[in-house]
Amino acid sequence: MKKDRVINLILIALFLGFIGFSYLIDYEGGVKTARAFLDVLIEMLKILPCAFILIGLFEVWIKKETVIKHLGEDCGMKGYLWVLLLAGFTVGGLYVALPLADTLNKKGASLKIIFSYLGFVGVFRIPMTIFEISFLGLPFTAVRLITTIPLFLLIGILLGMFLKKRNYKLKEISVENKPG
Repeated sequence: MKKDRVINLILIALFLGFIGFSYLIDYEGGVKTARAFLDVLIEMLKILPCAFILIGLFEVWIKKETVIKHLGEDCGMKGYLWVLLLAGFTVGGLYVALPLADTLNKKGASLKIIFSYLGFVGVFRIPMTIFEISFLGLPFTAVRLITTIPLFLLIGILLGMFLKKRNYKLKEISVENKPG
């Protein structure tokens, strides 16, 4: 067994041991941790299967040439508008955005586009934006979007340019060389 896998198993065993011991001695912090973990796990199990099916369909149906044309190095501002729109409809936050970003990378999207997409997912998912408007009001949400969208656009562009100058390539993780 690889060293990383052993460490992961030890950490899982320690976590489960902590949870079990917390229930045994009625330690409130451990019980709350277990409940929070289960809530997140259940939420992920509701979203991830459908999201991964859609990502798989995206991988099969969308041609690499199409991604390069619209999201590649020479896409211009239209590419950023496409990923802003894609981020707006991304459900599940980073659980879904990271695998989709990996797919975009494999299909030839530029690093600037990928990093901008990940930033946009954090600040501009349409369901969350509507939810925010209902609680904090349109003026607050408008100011937040007017400041954060250009900020993440700039961060994505600068980070992509910085890494491109250094000939950085995102690692491709396949089933054969998956860590752990």
